[in-house]
Amino acid sequence: MPKTPLHPSPPPLEANDVAIVGGGTVVWFIGFLALLPFQSTLSEHGHGSWPWICLSGGLLGLIGLWYCRARRDAIARSRAAEAAARVADGDGQDPATQSD
Repeated sequence: MPKTPLHPSPPPLEANDVAIVGGGTVVWFIGFLALLPFQSTLSEHGHGSWPWICLSGGLLGLIGLWYCRARRDAIARSRAAEAAARVADGDGQDPATQSD
């Protein structure tokens, strides 16, 4: 079988990481609040750690939110610096409006 030519990898997809992690964090906290009234029943059946697992998932989600927001802001700063450098290299003109 002949080899097919390799195609370059597509660029990574942009996603709203803050919203995704925020949604997951909310789900973990809702799980904690939903299981908390049943703590004694869960403990009787050997599942007493479930609410605390949900609570730890929510708390770790808060750390994830902090990380994703810091990452998003760093990417925005990097893109702004690159755009400013391109504008400075083009004698103050925006690259989109430069004429050849």
